[in-house]
Amino acid sequence: MGESTRMTWLDCLRLFAGLSMLVLHCTADPQGGAWADFPVADRIAPLALRTLAYTARTELFIIISLFLLLLSLENRPRGYRQTIAEQYRRLLIPFAFWSAFFGIFSLIKAYYFGYGPAKLAALSEVNTWLGFALLGNSKYHMHFLPTLFAVVLAYPLMKKAIAAPWLGFVALVFCLVVRWQLDGFFYPRFWDEPGMRAIARLIKISTHVGYGMIAAAALGIWLRRDAFDLPSWLLPLVYFASLLLVLKATGTWITLETGRWSHNYAPGFWADFLMPAVLFFLALLLGERRWPSVFSDLAKYAFGIYLCHPIFLDFCEILLIETGLSPIGQVLLKFSVTLVATSALVAALARIPFLAWTIGLGSFPGLPKATQTKGAM
Repeated sequence: MGESTRMTWLDCLRLFAGLSMLVLHCTADPQGGAWADFPVADRIAPLALRTLAYTARTELFIIISLFLLLLSLENRPRGYRQTIAEQYRRLLIPFAFWSAFFGIFSLIKAYYFGYGPAKLAALSEVNTWLGFALLGNSKYHMHFLPTLFAVVLAYPLMKKAIAAPWLGFVALVFCLVVRWQLDGFFYPRFWDEPGMRAIARLIKISTHVGYGMIAAAALGIWLRRDAFDLPSWLLPLVYFASLLLVLKATGTWITLETGRWSHNYAPGFWADFLMPAVLFFLALLLGERRWPSVFSDLAKYAFGIYLCHPIFLDFCEILLIETGLSPIGQVLLKFSVTLVATSALVAALARIPFLAWTIGLGSFPGLPKATQTKGAM
């Protein structure tokens, strides 16, 4: 197997994050719940698998994306307007395409699960399409692109942590404290209010700037890695990651008992939201080792897999209606079929110049090659 001198560790993270999100969505029941209709014993395997997969989360994608953006600005300095225009083309043009696609495509699953007429009626309302455009709620995974774009707008602030990495660590912890407090205040009081989704998104965007700050800190450390003796930090970070996994497991235990996601469990919150940063730094500490180049070959498809996998996941859940399969049987079937089918679709789209831009691998028709998108993740 060949080796590569490029930042293959970063490609490995991108690939792992993409596959983790696929596992995450496969390990929920068709309603996005925690298999509450099944006995506790049947929930163990899918929830244990989810505990490991949820170490990545979309927050890892945000760290990777901001790290790459800030690195590119170090190598090729450019102004704020040009940078934001590039990110707009890279993120929001594919977002507009897939938002419209999934808004209509979701009708298929809706009719099979009995809420088709309500879904169709919602598509005739302006507010529905505004939600698609502003909140990314055309499908459960589409929120990532507008959230990432909004976080990118604050990249000049993040650059401060390149020279002072400690600032990135402090900022991440501070932002997570703020998010925990704001979530605890707004959700109980305004859960059923029409504007709650917008409030939740504003909270998420403003506090996710902390992940951009930690990305900048990571870049500052990477650029001066000889001065930081990175390998010496590996064992302490592995120990810290192990403790976070224990906390994640306690949150999973609560979900296992109740059949509901434990959103209000503070140790689980901290474990969930710190783990993406820990994973990133674990890979960074090993960054100068030789990594198989196959990771780089496959990672370019991670964005497409993330965008396209709900197509086949929906079909799998339709086919699994009333099959009687156990939760873990459903999970394994959904994952294997969705991974193979999505990979085939993404590989096909990558070879069609007119459509490759939809998965971040080509230039949008009519735009010069200088604006070519290389993927958000």
